[in-house]
Amino acid sequence: MKLLEAFTQTPGIAGREHRVRDLIAKEIDGLFDDISIDPMGTMVGVRRPRTARAGKPRKRPLKIMLAAHMDQIGFMVRHIDDKGFLRVNAVGGFDTRNLFARLVTVCTEAGDLVGVLNPGGRPVHIASEEDRRKVPDIADLTVDLGMAAAAVKKRVKIGDMVVIRAAFQRVGRTVVAQALDNRVACWIVIRALQQLKRHACEIHCAFTVQEEVGCRGAGTAAFAGDPDIAIAIDTTLCVDTPGVPDEQSVTHQGKGAALTVMDMASIADLDLLEAFETAARKKKIPCQRSILPRGGTDAATMQRAGAGRRTMTLSCPTRYIHTITEMIHLDDLHACRDLLAAYLAQAK
Repeated sequence: MKLLEAFTQTPGIAGREHRVRDLIAKEIDGLFDDISIDPMGTMVGVRRPRTARAGKPRKRPLKIMLAAHMDQIGFMVRHIDDKGFLRVNAVGGFDTRNLFARLVTVCTEAGDLVGVLNPGGRPVHIASEEDRRKVPDIADLTVDLGMAAAAVKKRVKIGDMVVIRAAFQRVGRTVVAQALDNRVACWIVIRALQQLKRHACEIHCAFTVQEEVGCRGAGTAAFAGDPDIAIAIDTTLCVDTPGVPDEQSVTHQGKGAALTVMDMASIADLDLLEAFETAARKKKIPCQRSILPRGGTDAATMQRAGAGRRTMTLSCPTRYIHTITEMIHLDDLHACRDLLAAYLAQAK
């Protein structure tokens, strides 16, 4: 879990994924035959077939692209006022009910700064009833760096990355952290390939950029790599919690890896979906089918890039998604890792 913790504690919003990419580059040293970074910043590792069979290798092995996006939801600085308070612009989708009284990291060229994120306006002691009922918008939020305005303006620039600060925790049989969406997928891909010894397929692993603002990096990576099959690895809703009808739960915690049948942006290839289920049965890996009524993954843009290809999404059930307390059960995490490795081992 040290690697997953490091991933969740490394800032990297859409368009600012370089720190996460550097961390991944160190971890995957020696894991791939070739590694490249495309113009958008997506890092692609290519691993050629590794088989024990004698004789000539297949002329054109099945080419499979795995996509795990590196970016997290966060903010950019959009304004610095005359008192030194920062205003921010959201980069990705937030529920502002979860953003009050948070510590944040403002990532500047000269080093990171700690700030306090709060909505402007009166505190509860002097707030009116109307004030207390209002849920602030992103535009109402300010970052207080506890510094004089002149010092702030000297240090901070428009466009600097801002992320919420939250610890990585073990809670029962789960891990809880910010940015598990989608650093957990980076972990799953790396750990699956580390345990994968033999495979007949050619694996292109794309650590993609800018997923949270429209799945942008995966499309260009799929166009360039032109795989036969593309698999997005991501998180998905797990709302098996109080206050939500069971039919809206999407997935259930502890019941294994989620195979996304359909989301708002793509429909999984049925043969591919069933191949994952076959691999799960053979290896006795728990898995569950799911349909996500809103939202999408890198599968959508990979599916439509160039001439198109067969796609699906392997998802890790996640409670409290897009908050700083995203929660993933260890059994589901390990099921995703093991199922990905099992599928790749038999794909040809």
